[in-house]
Amino acid sequence: MSSSRGIPYFFNTETKQSTWDAPPELSQAEVDALPGAAQHLRGEPRPSQVRASHLLVKHRDSRRPSSWKEANITRTKEEAIEILRGYQAEIGGSKEKFIELATKHSDCSSHANGGDLGVFKPGQMQKAFEDAAFSLPVGQFSDIISTDSGVHIILRTA
Repeated sequence: MSSSRGIPYFFNTETKQSTWDAPPELSQAEVDALPGAAQHLRGEPRPSQVRASHLLVKHRDSRRPSSWKEANITRTKEEAIEILRGYQAEIGGSKEKFIELATKHSDCSSHANGGDLGVFKPGQMQKAFEDAAFSLPVGQFSDIISTDSGVHIILRTA
């Protein structure tokens, strides 16, 4: 969701190009199901701040490929995504299971708080993370989001 125009844009992670037009391979139903689309369709303004938790899995190409539990992370991004897919299956829709898994497995220091990152405003998080967190309805989980830090599942809590 564009913070300046308040409308969705599309970003190709392979070419690093953004566009206002949906990729031709996406149906309108798929476009409407993307993060932020429901908020845009309902005409809701972007909130001024959100609270979110996350479960982070780093990989060897993360900006800091180490964590509280691994000094040298060597897994590939694809392996990190597969790990998160497994966690997604375990979580289902359970916030309690998410907190449990974030506490045990997240590569972020927020693991000590069940993945809770607290309240943040636009510009305080990496763009992809921010866009996902601000577009989620409270109580909803994101799909897997990739940032320079690694790959995440985000839970918007407020």
